Amino acid sequence: MKSIFKFILNTIPRPLLIRLSYIARPILIFFLRGNKFTDPIDGKSFKNFLSYGYEKQRDNVLSPSTLSLERHRLLWLYLQNETDFFSAKKKVLHFAPEQCFLKCFRKLDNLNYTTTDLLSPIADVKADICDLPFEDNSYDTILCNHVLEHIPDDSKAMKELFRVLKPGGYGIFQIPQDLNRETTFEDNTITDKAERAKVFGQYDHVRVYGRDYFDKLRSIGFKVEEVDYTASLSTEEIEKYCLAKGEIIPVVYKN
Repeated sequence: MKSIFKFILNTIPRPLLIRLSYIARPILIFFLRGNKFTDPIDGKSFKNFLSYGYEKQRDNVLSPSTLSLERHRLLWLYLQNETDFFSAKKKVLHFAPEQCFLKCFRKLDNLNYTTTDLLSPIADVKADICDLPFEDNSYDTILCNHVLEHIPDDSKAMKELFRVLKPGGYGIFQIPQDLNRETTFEDNTITDKAERAKVFGQYDHVRVYGRDYFDKLRSIGFKVEEVDYTASLSTEEIEKYCLAKGEIIPVVYKN
């Protein structure tokens, strides 16, 4: 089964995968219902979650109901418990909108909510993150998660994110990160998809971020908090929600 999922992820274009997932989800929910693991986004419980990964398959990480991964569930818990995202009036810009969040966020009356992406079939505005069609100081909150590792000129993208964020606003810019690596690694000479997946973890990634990611954001002008939110959760909660212990949420602010 793991090899089948790996083959699907590496051969079917992501826009088509998004469309196909809407068909597969009700079937998965029916066959995997149980009470061992819970998705905090919709509260549904299952006997197990699905495996996921472009190169290395991780067990019990993909929720059958929302299709959330560890990072999505961690972000949801952080936003719900530590911010006013679900209650305060905010103008929000969401890059590459994840299916697990899209319906929920659209329904929130307190949000003026815009999604954007260059390729996603479910985004409101088709835009290049390095050349955004939005005015300066436009958004109270920006969600840009697992996007920057795809962008060759991530410095330019970060500058655009800084430009459109309002003073006093905040963003959450999650990335796949090797916390054991001090410096970010990239090599533009690696062009073979299979080799890129081995080196970078996914065929369409252009780098592996190290701990210097936070300082790069600071060099753009952001104030950065490195939030280990799993440290505030119990072992039972981490296991129940299938979270990655020690994963850092990069929360950025513009003064």
